[in-house]
Amino acid sequence: MSRRLALLNLLLLALAAGAAWQLRVRWAQGNAQEGKLLGTPPGRAPAGIPAPAPPPQPATAASYSEVAQKVLLSRDRNPDVILEAEPPKPVPPMPVLYGVLDLGGGPTLILSEKEGGLNRSYRLGEKVGDFTLLALEGDELVLGWDGQEFRKRLAELKPKPGAAAPQTAAAPAAPAGAPSVVVETAAAVADKGPGPQVAANMRACVAGDTSPAGTVKDGYRKVISQTPFGSNCRWEPVK
Repeated sequence: MSRRLALLNLLLLALAAGAAWQLRVRWAQGNAQEGKLLGTPPGRAPAGIPAPAPPPQPATAASYSEVAQKVLLSRDRNPDVILEAEPPKPVPPMPVLYGVLDLGGGPTLILSEKEGGLNRSYRLGEKVGDFTLLALEGDELVLGWDGQEFRKRLAELKPKPGAAAPQTAAAPAAPAGAPSVVVETAAAVADKGPGPQVAANMRACVAGDTSPAGTVKDGYRKVISQTPFGSNCRWEPVK
């Protein structure tokens, strides 16, 4: 009995010694780990070179659009710009046509700039008021104005019924000392023969001339021919 108690005491003593040894070993390992952690200085990240700041962009008018729209006292706060188109120029009145002559050298047109205005002969390429005579194609006259082309039938350009009689060019003033010349009106010349010169070897008929075709006056014979646009009156030299 006493021997068993002694063996039990020895066993308990051995267990206590082993536990104490394990406790010491664990304590020594903990101290070593703590010393390692406390003894190592904390790491520092290497200082990097900061990137350069981007250069400032030049100011533009578009960058202030939001400011202009929010400022109530700004006159240009409305971003929608309304462009008013320039109204088109009014087309001036068309010239008035009194006749067309063509003896092989190209057409000659008797025109005035307006109703009752001064009429004279024109050739293609010349200007009648604001219009330029571009071409004569059949029964159409092509006129140019302000970069535009207008095609008008010859019948459309004739004087309207009841329009004022066309004017004739005034005679040039006589020089000092020259004999006086009586200037006659178109009405006075109506019954006396040929009108103003319109082409080589050709003179126009005066408005209101009532003499019949074949009348000879001042070396000219009155010729009246029918055309698709009406009668064409002229005076030709007597051969």
